[in-house]
Parts: sequence; structure tokens; C-alpha cells
Amino acid sequence: MTTGLLARAMQFREALAAVHLRQTAAAETAECLLEKLRSEGKSIAGAESCTGGLIAALLTAVPGSSDVVRGAVVSYTCEVKHAVLHVPDETIEAYGVVSEEVAASMVQGAASLMEADTAYSVTGVAGPGGGSEETPVGTVCFGFLKNGAVTTATRHFEGDRDAVRSQAAQFVLSTLLT
Repeated sequence: MTTGLLARAMQFREALAAVHLRQTAAAETAECLLEKLRSEGKSIAGAESCTGGLIAALLTAVPGSSDVVRGAVVSYTCEVKHAVLHVPDETIEAYGVVSEEVAASMVQGAASLMEADTAYSVTGVAGPGGGSEETPVGTVCFGFLKNGAVTTATRHFEGDRDAVRSQAAQFVLSTLLT
């Protein structure tokens, strides 16, 4: 009995250490991104679904971020994606809510709504439920607006819900930094 508890405690400690490392890396990347955008005289806006505002939290945790960050929308439901970000219902119906087409529409909506010249969007399945054969847990679609151009990407991340969300946030920050 004691051995089992000790093993679980060690696993928990290792998981906490991994989360701390991911958060530290993301915080450092967020600070570098803000410095880059600030030096270029640019602003940033976001639209987040499965990350639930995690990226905005990382950006706004940096002192002085208000001169770069315009805002972010947590568009967890299709209704919010449509009503606030103006994602067409037809796009959601045709491609699914977790798709590059929806991510592209979300990023354009966020940039327009907040009058930002740089933007990001995230839509995906963080788990543990909600996945399907065609869109398994860990599938995340991204939209980016940089220098007037919209690009999209899809990635599949492994791990639990927190790991998927953390990896998605790091991917956004790293992509915008390059």
C-alpha cells in the first residue's frame, strides 16, 4: 500500500515539474514576443477556444504588455465564434469547428474586432473527451495574421488536457516570434 502511494506521489511530483518547465518556457517566449512586437510598433489580438485564454494570460502576465496586447476573446462555443468573431455558420458546418478554415476566420475576426495588426486563433480538442476518429483528442488548429497575411496550421499534441493546452500555447507564441 505504501509503495503504491509513494509511486503515485513521485508521478505527481514529476508531472508538476513538467508543467512548471512548460510554463516557464512559455512565459519567456511571451516576453520575447512582446519585445519583438513592441520594437516593430505592432499590436496583438487573439481568439482562443480550447486554450481558454491561456495565451492571453501568458502575454498579459508580462509587465507593460498593455502597450502591445489589444485583447483576446475566449470563443468556446460556436455561438460566440459566430456572434463575436463573425465566423460564418456555413464554415463551421462545412469544415467542422476544429478546422483550419474556422481558425482562419477566427483570426480575421479577432484582428478586425480589436484593430490589431498581428493576431492568433486556436480551436481544438484538449480532452479528455470530445475527440472523434477524424479529430482525435490533441488535435489543434491555429490561425495567424502577420504582416497582412493569414496562415493556418494543424498540430496533434500528446498528453493530458493541461499538456495539450500548454503545447498549443507554446506553439502560438513560438510561431508568432519567428
